[in-house]
Amino acid sequence: MNDIISPGSSPRRIRQNNVAAALRSLYTFGKMSRADLARSLGLNRSSSGQIVGELTESGFVHEVEESTERRGEQSRAGRPGILLELVPDAAFFIGIEIGVEHITTVMINLSGKVQSFRTQAFDAQVKSVEEAVSHAVGLSLEGMDDSVLKRCRGVGLSAPAHVDAHGFVSLAPIIGWRNVPLAQIAKAALPFDAPIIIENDANAFAIGDSYKHGSSGVTLFLLIETGVGGGVLIDGKLFRGSHGLAGEIGHTLVPGSGGQKFEQLIGREALVSLYRAATERKDADLEDFLSDVRDRVPSAVTIAEDWSRHLAYALVQACRLLDPERIVLGGAVASLYPMVSARVAVYMAEGQEIAFPAPKIVVDEEAEFGSAFGAACLLHQKFMSPGSEAFSSEDLTQIGTADGEHPPSA
Repeated sequence: MNDIISPGSSPRRIRQNNVAAALRSLYTFGKMSRADLARSLGLNRSSSGQIVGELTESGFVHEVEESTERRGEQSRAGRPGILLELVPDAAFFIGIEIGVEHITTVMINLSGKVQSFRTQAFDAQVKSVEEAVSHAVGLSLEGMDDSVLKRCRGVGLSAPAHVDAHGFVSLAPIIGWRNVPLAQIAKAALPFDAPIIIENDANAFAIGDSYKHGSSGVTLFLLIETGVGGGVLIDGKLFRGSHGLAGEIGHTLVPGSGGQKFEQLIGREALVSLYRAATERKDADLEDFLSDVRDRVPSAVTIAEDWSRHLAYALVQACRLLDPERIVLGGAVASLYPMVSARVAVYMAEGQEIAFPAPKIVVDEEAEFGSAFGAACLLHQKFMSPGSEAFSSEDLTQIGTADGEHPPSA
């Protein structure tokens, strides 16, 4: 678990890395003995003990008695051991998703568990960037106690946009943004000082899924909302490509479609538009369409059949380029897939002359969290990363909260 530290690293940098590595070990493995933690860090008991002492004093870690089940039958007669574990409420991380038709916010704790979740209808296409960000920040902080706010260690914001490493959005066509300094706008909208990460929504979705399920090999993620965003994880790390556009198959052109992009054929807007035309119901929405597919209403089934064919075509192309082991579908429209998965499989088989290995295709079971959860996870990840600035202070007790107060025990 411990990261390689160069011989020229300063004592402060080595300490920063070891503190972050200790938190990552406890996050990854859960409760650990002091000896096990020392081994995972590659440190002697004395050095590891110093790190543990700092984390305990600062309120990020506490001691708990080993449970009877963990001790096992042979040691039940002896004294219970003492284990170390994270204090979940020692730190919080906020994630925000600004979508085309909604804003979603999530807050997770130091253990990576969701503490609060809100979603609200919002038409980003008719609002300014500043209005969207201000509304999103307000929703994320609504009702938050001051003691929680003081322990917020960062805010992640995701959007259907091409974002550079500095949080600058060059283009977000589906919501009408172009050349937007989104990180600066978000920083100005926050009523407190905290690290901010801006990320593409599909990439954030990918990170969130890897937090829940882990990730190995190649995984392709499709976030199907009004548009279709794509992201790629390789052995748990985002593959961005040379310009940050890797995985964006939603923008690929579909042969025989009159120049339409893939997302124009399977996105929410396309489905609802086709369904309204077929039923002559101008107020029909996605849920009405999904309900009719479940009930096998012919007009809805016909639209779903075409959707299956288009999805299969895109997945076959992606599989030949990436050879993913797993494909994860998210977003509101992904709810259609379980109802037509057999048809997608048939179309995928028909589209290949050679029977290539088929990836496992799954739907994110917590689609309502969207990419907001992943955006929060990005800050959680940054907090525990090597060289985290959160641990640059010589005195960790000063970063337990914004005022240096100790967080309450879990």
